[in-house]
Amino acid sequence: MQDILINWAPQETRVAIVENGAAQELHVERALERGLVGNIYAGKVVRVLPGMQSAFIDIGLERAAFLHVADVQVNGVTPRGAAGNAPRSEHTSAPQMPIERLVFEGQTLTVQVIKDPIGTKGARLSTQISIAGRLLVFLPQDDHIGISQKIGSPELREQLRARMGLLARVPEGSGPQGGFILRTNAEDASDGELSDDIRYLRKTWTAVREKSFKAAPGTLLHQDLSLVERVLRDLAHEATQSIKIDSRMQFDLLSAFGQEFTPGAIGKLEHYHGERPIFDLYNIDEEVSRALSRRVDLKSGGYLIIDQTEALTTIDVNTGGFVGARNFDDTIFKTNLEAGQAIARQLRLRNLGGIIIIDFIDMTRDEHQTAVLAELRKQLARDRTKITVSGFTQLGLVEMTRKRTRESLAHMLCEVCPTCEGKGQVKTPRSVCYDILREILREARQFNPKEFRVIASAAVVEMLLDEESQHLAGLSDFIGKPISLQAEAMTSPEQYDIVLL
Repeated sequence: MQDILINWAPQETRVAIVENGAAQELHVERALERGLVGNIYAGKVVRVLPGMQSAFIDIGLERAAFLHVADVQVNGVTPRGAAGNAPRSEHTSAPQMPIERLVFEGQTLTVQVIKDPIGTKGARLSTQISIAGRLLVFLPQDDHIGISQKIGSPELREQLRARMGLLARVPEGSGPQGGFILRTNAEDASDGELSDDIRYLRKTWTAVREKSFKAAPGTLLHQDLSLVERVLRDLAHEATQSIKIDSRMQFDLLSAFGQEFTPGAIGKLEHYHGERPIFDLYNIDEEVSRALSRRVDLKSGGYLIIDQTEALTTIDVNTGGFVGARNFDDTIFKTNLEAGQAIARQLRLRNLGGIIIIDFIDMTRDEHQTAVLAELRKQLARDRTKITVSGFTQLGLVEMTRKRTRESLAHMLCEVCPTCEGKGQVKTPRSVCYDILREILREARQFNPKEFRVIASAAVVEMLLDEESQHLAGLSDFIGKPISLQAEAMTSPEQYDIVLL
């Protein structure tokens, strides 16, 4: 069973999924960092540019948005590149007509943002609308069933297409059916789950259409769900026993949203009004701090070292101070078993995706390897994100992949250290001292000042005055110039300046 905690503030929403008293996932959304991709607007054509085969559209933003001919729907046919952020499907596009025959100045269009504004460039638009759900993408102006190419075999895709054809069918005369694309995570979905998504998406599109009939140009017709709303749509399920939110206003809004779109989850929704901050109930903030650290301590005394790089994530398992077992083989085995449980949780909590390499402590017995791998697979099975585990390699490493669904926790909350620039280490004060001495010698060969002044961190200046004072005095004698020192409290360990006076 799980509990979901929602900590809401005007600037930031944080959601924690808790199981057995421990945080398993953390989701963060910041108001100022929400993009425009997926937003649907009532737009007005302000200029058509035949030479560029594009048009500028006013959607109420600071800069006019950009609509290229390849992103204009023609007679219900999906144009090239118009799927926006929908997954790739097997659908092909039709020949294009010139932009001047498709749109005209002053025309009102329903458009969707497929690329955020960057620098001086406005947002990029499409007239082919797509609305993403948990399992499906709805194409209201289309009528085909598409399947993500990342899903299984051609035979499986055809089976899913046939199932969707039956589930998505509407009674004759009750309106357009619309098209759907099955997202990758719909591969194992039940008919009930797919039907719920179909119902939600059609209801959403009906609301967009009704609003568009009376909306003025520049009106926002639809915005992708906020994180609070996505809790009900994407995160809550049968095993969820409570959804606690600490904002009365958001509780009321979420209740209204749930009544209309996810009535099955309404009974689990609670307004939390305790004296303690809601995240203090399970020490979530402490968990976040630990999730940003390289080292994860295990209860047995062992520990993990997690290093995230652009190419992959490595996880190293160490015994540390664990000496509880009767012999060393059992110590290693028990540490690796506990590590398998901790690794699965850390992947979810940190939202680590892509290639992941796990270096368990070397095990001499094959049955121990088999048991550790089985435990890892068992724990990973609780993850809602698609995972592939390849098993142990000849080097004793476990290779696996976890689908990237959003930014990792570290990338969302942190930035590269300006001091070490991501290296994770800085030069020692002695190394910096020797860099300074070499630089002074280099400068003395080119210039002839009265004095050299070194401005550096307090630790470097202290070392030059103490342990390296003999070398500093020797250099001063050699170049025939005085060398003065000045400590700067805010200077980073590697930073220094040499001023010629």
